[in-house]
Amino acid sequence: MGRSFLLSPPLLVVVAFAFFHGEASAFAPASHRRPLSPQRHRAQLLVRSMQQAAETGAKPRSQPRSGLGQQLLNLALASPLWEYVLVPQARASIVKTAEENGIPWVAAKDWLKSQPNAPWNDSNQSNKYDTYQYPEYYTKSFHAYSKGNLSYDAAFEQELASRAIGARNFPKFGSKGEDVFRGAFEKKLEELGACVSVQPDQKEVTIVDFGCGTGTSTRRLAQQYSKATQVIGIDLSPYFIDVGQTLLKLAPDAMYNGSDEGWITSIDSDARIQLQQGDIANTQLPSNSASVVNIGLVAHELPTSVAKKVVDEAYRILQPNGQLWISEMDFESPAYRAQRENAMLFSLLRATEPYLDEYADGMPELRSYIVKVFGRNGGSVKTAAATGRHYALVAEKGQGGSYEATNGEKILQDFRFRDDGTYAEEDTHLKPWESKDS
Repeated sequence: MGRSFLLSPPLLVVVAFAFFHGEASAFAPASHRRPLSPQRHRAQLLVRSMQQAAETGAKPRSQPRSGLGQQLLNLALASPLWEYVLVPQARASIVKTAEENGIPWVAAKDWLKSQPNAPWNDSNQSNKYDTYQYPEYYTKSFHAYSKGNLSYDAAFEQELASRAIGARNFPKFGSKGEDVFRGAFEKKLEELGACVSVQPDQKEVTIVDFGCGTGTSTRRLAQQYSKATQVIGIDLSPYFIDVGQTLLKLAPDAMYNGSDEGWITSIDSDARIQLQQGDIANTQLPSNSASVVNIGLVAHELPTSVAKKVVDEAYRILQPNGQLWISEMDFESPAYRAQRENAMLFSLLRATEPYLDEYADGMPELRSYIVKVFGRNGGSVKTAAATGRHYALVAEKGQGGSYEATNGEKILQDFRFRDDGTYAEEDTHLKPWESKDS
């Protein structure tokens, strides 16, 4: 999973709830709220909405669904406080949340930015990425950054934000919350039969990580699968790739392991890892060359049409018996479904995720497309709940020949829901109106 998760995970999951910490929420059930006068309630709701919207750092692209939410967001957007006051305050709140959970955001970011041999400190490389051609969908404002993923600021903070989000959503585990979150996907993928297939006389065993970001998920894949001879991470953002490659070269210790300087996690140098800038819908990798393609918390950042092209590309480069692994948000889960039904809250959540609505609406369509593509030639698709809000999926490429489902056999096996219709995993994420100490 290369991206921050929500979130991701992304930065919005931390920032959208930064002001919920330690207090009741305007979106909380009545049992969680203190009684307010109508005037005070409206004022509090307005301020909170402006704060939450401002915390995204960029003006919402998607319109709220109706009424009050529209009016509140319009007021927030029209206010000069948006860029010059609320956004800096929100960022300060995020950093404070991280630091309070043992994540040295400020020191780690300063250390990374100060590396003398890093590309961002090379005056000869200034603005070298401005002439790159990016798909139109990728030039949108994402997360808390007006330039989306096309900036060093976004790249510096990706892993910091992911750790902070993990600590916020899984408070019992503090700075290790992200590891718990990612571990839930890894465990569920394994239960679904995830494995690195090796063909007879195969010399190169390749895992490809689509949308790798700065390489957090790529490094985890390399650690987990020693039989892989190369682990390739691909991301459209050259800024993220620069940061990821620099971290691999530096191989820093984690600051909380006693180092006076370093990163937020310990990173081992691994010659098998290759991080490269590229389009995951057109990787230029050889056909039938990969044992695994991993797509972690990336699909929700894509238009459905692009997500389908990414599935096609994964199928093309996978060898027979190779597997596609997907870890994603599940808007068919009760938790996310309820969150989405709250028009005002969801308007804030999707404010810096321009394709979140399309992803949510298109989940059945994308799943059916995966089944169509991987159901050929004896392939299979299995999916299951990984957390109370997320799913894991393993799609295996067939070996060839004709195939038809027989004797009631289904190409898709969906284990996300129990027989009684309840979701198979309990939702343990911290709720918006809860304090981490409650």
